[in-house]
Amino acid sequence: MTPGLVAFFMLLGVGLMYWIPIRRWYRYWGATDAEIERAMLGDAEVPSATYETTLAVTVDAPAADIWPWLVQMGYRRGGLYSYDWLDRLFGFLDAPSAERILPDFQRLEVGDVIPVGRGAGFPVKALEPFRTLVLGSESDGAQWMWQLGLYPVNGRLTRLVSRNRGHIRRTVGSTLFMCVLEPAAFIMTRKMLLGLKRRAEAAAAQRHDAAMQTTPIAAPK
Repeated sequence: MTPGLVAFFMLLGVGLMYWIPIRRWYRYWGATDAEIERAMLGDAEVPSATYETTLAVTVDAPAADIWPWLVQMGYRRGGLYSYDWLDRLFGFLDAPSAERILPDFQRLEVGDVIPVGRGAGFPVKALEPFRTLVLGSESDGAQWMWQLGLYPVNGRLTRLVSRNRGHIRRTVGSTLFMCVLEPAAFIMTRKMLLGLKRRAEAAAAQRHDAAMQTTPIAAPK
Protein backbone atom coordinates (compact mmCIF):
# COMPACT_ATOMS: atom_id res chain seq x y z
CA MET A 1 0.00 0.00 0.00
CA THR A 2 1.43 3.34 -1.03
CA PRO A 3 1.96 6.17 1.51
CA GLY A 4 -0.66 8.21 -0.32
CA LEU A 5 -3.25 5.47 0.05
CA VAL A 6 -2.39 5.04 3.73
CA ALA A 7 -2.86 8.75 4.29
CA PHE A 8 -6.21 8.61 2.47
CA PHE A 9 -7.55 5.83 4.69
CA MET A 10 -6.29 7.61 7.81
CA LEU A 11 -8.14 10.76 6.81
CA LEU A 12 -11.22 8.71 5.99
CA GLY A 13 -11.09 7.07 9.42
CA VAL A 14 -10.76 10.43 11.17
CA GLY A 15 -13.62 11.79 9.10
CA LEU A 16 -15.89 8.88 9.98
CA MET A 17 -14.98 9.15 13.67
CA TYR A 18 -16.02 12.81 13.59
CA TRP A 19 -19.14 12.30 11.50
CA ILE A 20 -20.64 9.48 13.53
CA PRO A 21 -19.91 9.54 17.31
CA ILE A 22 -18.54 13.06 17.81
CA ARG A 23 -21.12 14.78 15.65
CA ARG A 24 -23.93 12.86 17.32
CA TRP A 25 -22.57 13.82 20.76
CA TYR A 26 -22.67 17.54 20.14
CA ARG A 27 -25.95 17.43 18.21
CA TYR A 28 -27.73 15.73 21.14
CA TRP A 29 -25.70 16.86 24.15
CA GLY A 30 -27.52 16.26 27.44
CA ALA A 31 -30.73 15.02 25.78
CA THR A 32 -32.33 11.67 26.47
CA ASP A 33 -33.57 9.40 23.68
CA ALA A 34 -37.14 10.33 24.62
CA GLU A 35 -36.34 14.05 24.34
CA ILE A 36 -34.66 13.58 20.98
CA GLU A 37 -37.68 11.71 19.61
CA ARG A 38 -40.32 13.92 21.25
CA ALA A 39 -42.32 16.12 18.91
CA MET A 40 -42.06 19.79 19.86
CA LEU A 41 -44.35 22.66 18.93
CA GLY A 42 -41.82 24.33 16.64
CA ASP A 43 -41.08 21.24 14.54
CA ALA A 44 -43.85 22.21 12.13
CA GLU A 45 -41.99 25.42 11.25
CA VAL A 46 -39.42 23.31 9.36
CA PRO A 47 -41.27 20.11 8.37
CA SER A 48 -38.48 18.70 6.17
CA ALA A 49 -35.34 19.52 8.12
CA THR A 50 -31.90 18.79 6.71
CA TYR A 51 -30.34 19.67 10.07
CA GLU A 52 -31.55 19.15 13.62
CA THR A 53 -30.10 19.32 17.12
CA THR A 54 -31.63 18.73 20.54
CA LEU A 55 -29.66 19.79 23.62
CA ALA A 56 -30.90 19.66 27.19
CA VAL A 57 -29.96 20.37 30.79
CA THR A 58 -31.64 19.81 34.16
CA VAL A 59 -32.34 23.00 36.09
CA ASP A 60 -32.85 22.87 39.85
CA ALA A 61 -35.69 25.37 39.65
CA PRO A 62 -39.34 25.39 38.51
CA ALA A 63 -40.30 26.64 35.06
CA ALA A 64 -41.56 29.91 36.57
CA ASP A 65 -37.97 30.76 37.56
CA ILE A 66 -36.60 30.03 34.07
CA TRP A 67 -39.22 31.66 31.85
CA PRO A 68 -38.44 35.33 32.72
CA TRP A 69 -34.85 34.84 31.54
CA LEU A 70 -36.07 33.50 28.19
CA VAL A 71 -38.54 36.34 27.64
CA GLN A 72 -35.94 39.06 28.16
CA MET A 73 -33.30 37.65 25.79
CA GLY A 74 -31.75 39.85 23.16
CA TYR A 75 -29.57 42.82 22.25
CA ARG A 76 -29.90 45.68 24.73
CA ARG A 77 -32.22 43.42 26.69
CA GLY A 78 -31.15 40.48 28.85
CA GLY A 79 -28.44 39.23 26.50
CA LEU A 80 -27.86 35.68 25.30
CA TYR A 81 -26.32 34.15 28.47
CA SER A 82 -23.53 32.51 26.46
CA TYR A 83 -19.91 33.64 26.02
CA ASP A 84 -20.44 37.38 26.34
CA TRP A 85 -16.99 38.24 25.00
CA LEU A 86 -17.69 36.32 21.78
CA ASP A 87 -21.18 37.79 21.39
CA ARG A 88 -19.76 41.27 21.90
CA LEU A 89 -16.85 40.59 19.53
CA PHE A 90 -19.24 39.66 16.71
CA GLY A 91 -21.65 42.48 17.51
CA PHE A 92 -24.53 40.37 18.82
CA LEU A 93 -24.40 42.16 22.19
CA ASP A 94 -23.03 45.47 23.41
CA ALA A 95 -22.95 44.63 27.13
CA PRO A 96 -22.70 41.57 29.39
CA SER A 97 -25.80 39.41 29.74
CA ALA A 98 -28.09 40.33 32.61
CA GLU A 99 -27.71 38.79 36.04
CA ARG A 100 -31.18 39.80 37.16
CA ILE A 101 -34.74 39.82 35.87
CA LEU A 102 -35.51 42.99 33.91
CA PRO A 103 -39.16 44.04 34.43
CA ASP A 104 -39.15 46.24 31.30
CA PHE A 105 -38.61 43.22 29.05
CA GLN A 106 -41.09 40.73 30.44
CA ARG A 107 -43.70 41.08 27.69
CA LEU A 108 -43.20 39.02 24.56
CA GLU A 109 -45.80 38.17 21.92
CA VAL A 110 -46.02 36.26 18.66
CA GLY A 111 -44.80 38.54 15.88
CA ASP A 112 -42.23 40.32 18.05
CA VAL A 113 -38.60 40.18 16.93
CA ILE A 114 -35.90 39.59 19.54
CA PRO A 115 -33.01 41.86 18.46
CA VAL A 116 -29.53 40.35 18.09
CA GLY A 117 -27.23 43.29 17.38
CA ARG A 118 -25.78 43.01 13.89
CA GLY A 119 -27.89 39.92 13.23
CA ALA A 120 -31.32 39.87 11.64
CA GLY A 121 -33.09 39.19 14.93
CA PHE A 122 -35.19 36.23 16.10
CA PRO A 123 -38.88 36.45 15.06
CA VAL A 124 -41.23 34.94 17.63
CA LYS A 125 -43.34 32.30 15.87
CA ALA A 126 -45.15 30.82 18.88
CA LEU A 127 -45.03 30.82 22.64
CA GLU A 128 -46.77 29.21 25.58
CA PRO A 129 -45.86 31.01 28.82
CA PHE A 130 -43.73 28.90 31.17
CA ARG A 131 -43.67 26.10 28.60
CA THR A 132 -42.18 26.97 25.22
CA LEU A 133 -40.70 29.73 23.08
CA VAL A 134 -40.41 29.19 19.31
CA LEU A 135 -38.29 31.42 17.10
CA GLY A 136 -37.90 31.04 13.36
CA SER A 137 -37.59 32.59 9.94
CA GLU A 138 -37.17 31.89 6.23
CA SER A 139 -34.98 33.66 3.68
CA ASP A 140 -33.39 32.82 0.33
CA GLY A 141 -34.96 29.37 0.36
CA ALA A 142 -33.48 28.47 3.75
CA GLN A 143 -35.63 27.84 6.83
CA TRP A 144 -34.63 27.71 10.48
CA MET A 145 -36.37 27.21 13.82
CA TRP A 146 -35.08 27.45 17.37
CA GLN A 147 -37.24 26.31 20.25
CA LEU A 148 -36.65 26.45 23.99
CA GLY A 149 -38.96 24.16 25.93
CA LEU A 150 -39.52 23.76 29.66
CA TYR A 151 -40.54 20.31 30.92
CA PRO A 152 -41.15 19.94 34.69
CA VAL A 153 -39.67 16.80 36.24
CA ASN A 154 -41.28 17.41 39.61
CA GLY A 155 -42.15 20.42 41.74
CA ARG A 156 -38.49 21.42 41.90
CA LEU A 157 -36.60 20.24 38.79
CA THR A 158 -37.17 21.29 35.17
CA ARG A 159 -35.67 20.03 31.93
CA LEU A 160 -34.63 22.91 29.67
CA VAL A 161 -34.56 21.65 26.08
CA SER A 162 -33.17 23.52 23.07
CA ARG A 163 -34.03 22.30 19.59
CA ASN A 164 -32.77 23.69 16.29
CA ARG A 165 -34.16 22.64 12.93
CA GLY A 166 -33.09 23.94 9.56
CA HIS A 167 -33.61 23.28 5.89
CA ILE A 168 -30.93 24.32 3.44
CA ARG A 169 -30.22 23.26 -0.11
CA ARG A 170 -27.56 20.56 -0.21
CA THR A 171 -24.56 21.87 -2.10
CA VAL A 172 -20.82 21.55 -1.58
CA GLY A 173 -20.74 25.09 -0.21
CA SER A 174 -23.66 24.55 2.20
CA THR A 175 -22.13 21.26 3.42
CA LEU A 176 -18.82 22.95 4.21
CA PHE A 177 -20.67 25.84 5.86
CA MET A 178 -22.63 23.46 8.12
CA CYS A 179 -19.43 21.63 9.08
CA VAL A 180 -18.22 24.92 10.56
CA LEU A 181 -21.57 26.15 11.88
CA GLU A 182 -22.61 22.98 13.73
CA PRO A 183 -19.78 22.84 16.32
CA ALA A 184 -19.80 26.63 16.73
CA ALA A 185 -23.56 26.63 17.36
CA PHE A 186 -23.16 23.77 19.84
CA ILE A 187 -20.49 25.61 21.84
CA MET A 188 -22.60 28.77 22.12
CA THR A 189 -25.92 27.00 22.78
CA ARG A 190 -24.44 24.72 25.43
CA LYS A 191 -22.97 27.72 27.24
CA MET A 192 -26.32 29.49 26.99
CA LEU A 193 -28.17 26.56 28.57
CA LEU A 194 -25.65 26.45 31.39
CA GLY A 195 -25.92 30.23 31.78
CA LEU A 196 -29.70 30.00 32.06
CA LYS A 197 -29.36 27.12 34.51
CA ARG A 198 -27.01 29.10 36.77
CA ARG A 199 -29.18 32.21 36.75
CA ALA A 200 -32.48 30.41 37.33
CA GLU A 201 -31.07 28.28 40.13
CA ALA A 202 -29.63 31.34 41.85
CA ALA A 203 -32.96 33.16 41.57
CA ALA A 204 -34.86 30.15 42.93
CA ALA A 205 -32.43 29.84 45.85
CA GLN A 206 -32.80 33.54 46.69
CA ARG A 207 -36.57 33.29 46.59
CA HIS A 208 -36.46 30.21 48.82
CA ASP A 209 -34.15 31.92 51.34
CA ALA A 210 -36.38 34.99 51.41
CA ALA A 211 -39.44 32.83 52.03
CA MET A 212 -37.69 31.02 54.88
CA GLN A 213 -36.76 34.32 56.52
CA THR A 214 -40.33 35.58 56.44
CA THR A 215 -41.91 32.32 57.63
CA PRO A 216 -42.83 32.68 61.31
CA ILE A 217 -41.33 30.12 63.67
CA ALA A 218 -43.97 28.35 65.70
CA ALA A 219 -43.62 28.75 69.45
CA PRO A 220 -42.90 25.53 71.37
CA LYS A 221 -45.91 24.02 73.11
